[in-house]
Amino acid sequence: MPIPCGPDPNNPFPLPEHPRLAYLKNHVTRPNIIVGDYTYYDDPAGVANFEANVLYHFDFVGDKLIIGKFCAVATAVKFIMNGGNHNIRGFSSYPFAIFGGDWRQNLPPEFEFPTRGDTVVGNDVWLGYDSLIMPGVKIGDGAIVASRSVVTRDVPPYQIVGGNPARAIRARFDANTIAALLEIRWWDWDVAKITRNLAAVCGTDLARLRSCT
Repeated sequence: MPIPCGPDPNNPFPLPEHPRLAYLKNHVTRPNIIVGDYTYYDDPAGVANFEANVLYHFDFVGDKLIIGKFCAVATAVKFIMNGGNHNIRGFSSYPFAIFGGDWRQNLPPEFEFPTRGDTVVGNDVWLGYDSLIMPGVKIGDGAIVASRSVVTRDVPPYQIVGGNPARAIRARFDANTIAALLEIRWWDWDVAKITRNLAAVCGTDLARLRSCT
């Protein structure tokens, strides 16, 4: 009897009849973008639009975009990275430093390029159509971002957020269930185990999920 294994995460287009959907990790070209297995991007204009929508992502800043496994990234999702930040502590917010030369040298010694760190999307996250993720935001496992939301703050695991700026709509599950799901971490199971236990992974019986082998 064959061992269930599911689709190949290294297949760039797991649905050949629908080339608008792609397993994203196979199409990323920038070393500072890291994407986990089975995370997909869906765009009728093509998967290249994903990196085109990771904006102000400059090597000299050094920040990373990290997306976990089994995420669903809808068309036109955009990420504003730290290269789009301006220093607003002084009287001018103009980015003199990026033009180098005398402008860079004459800045005060305490001048720092503002950064909020890496942007991190957890596992099993759904980013809805045309949502916008701001620099340094952390989106927890199992969260859902509604279409056309602007996410300016961290999103807790299994929280549904929406709006501009995005605000909490509701938690997907009660606190005890969320804690259990974060402990179980089904997305880290080997794919054969996930495939065998899809009824539990996609169900609502926590005891059944805990007992998966």
